[in-house]
Amino acid sequence: MAEERLKGILSTIGNTPLVELERLVPGFGGRVFAKMERFNPGGSIKDRSAISMLLEEIRNGGLQSGRSVVVESSSGNLAIGLAQVCGYFGLRFVCVVDAKTTDQNLAVLKALHAEVEVVTEADPVTGEFLPMRLRRVRELVAALPHSFWPNQYANPLNPRAHRSTMREIAQALDGRVDYLFCAASTTGTLRGCGEYIREHGLGTKVVAVDAVGSVLFGPPTTTERRLIPGHGASVRPALLDTSTPDEIVHITDLECVTGCRRLSRRESILAGGSSGATVAALEKLSPSIEDGATCVLIFPDGGDRYLDTIYSDNWVRENFGDVTHLWKDKEGQVAQEC
Repeated sequence: MAEERLKGILSTIGNTPLVELERLVPGFGGRVFAKMERFNPGGSIKDRSAISMLLEEIRNGGLQSGRSVVVESSSGNLAIGLAQVCGYFGLRFVCVVDAKTTDQNLAVLKALHAEVEVVTEADPVTGEFLPMRLRRVRELVAALPHSFWPNQYANPLNPRAHRSTMREIAQALDGRVDYLFCAASTTGTLRGCGEYIREHGLGTKVVAVDAVGSVLFGPPTTTERRLIPGHGASVRPALLDTSTPDEIVHITDLECVTGCRRLSRRESILAGGSSGATVAALEKLSPSIEDGATCVLIFPDGGDRYLDTIYSDNWVRENFGDVTHLWKDKEGQVAQEC
């Protein structure tokens, strides 16, 4: 985001670390890197989308300090990014979240002076919260004077922000990226990275990591309610370009949890649910990935906001039973194999 010439805390958005993971998949014949988006000031990759969608409106006078109201639906991370941008520019921000939003995210939003509305009733047809969140956003926009809906699900400035994400990855690896693993929700990151790859002829194979039960790439295969916020979607966003991914891998909530737990044990990285999904997808595809290949996983956020869910043994037992054997390596196994 350096080309935006941002000031203050917003100047630190982007240029996040790319970290090589040497212990994640024992015996894997390629190299694995993680794009660590938790190092954005708001703690997630959504900071990039937030500043991209608001900055143009701010600069052309469409959003004015002390007058305008930004209204958006978010499971948490984009809300925090928007709250940070709005706070910096003196804009009122109303965010519509739902019952799956973590307590940590709600606390951060409160600390950043966002106004939060929590949708507690799921859509009677789909059983999901997103349709109800979107309905509430439309009601608020219609009722609040001088309101602006960035609409992360349809705004082309969302994916445009992530061309820089892929550019940073490509520059760090001299363009030698064989596989990109990207979790899908609004599909902004997926589409933006894919556009950069095509425009620059990188030859990178794009792997979309979707949630089991999501509708993004076809009818859902289960009616079970998804537990991990920000992974998959119950409504197909207008941004979705089904031609972007070369391969699609569907990951369950339990596989997300297992991926996160293995990541913390083997690499000492505390990451969020979507990051765990990319770990699980890499593990699934690793037998078919050629030796010497360079794989990049985008880690959208950190795990500190999931301590009461993914990293809580009680929460895991309540939702999945006793599954700790899935991520507890044998004594010394990782050290010996890596």
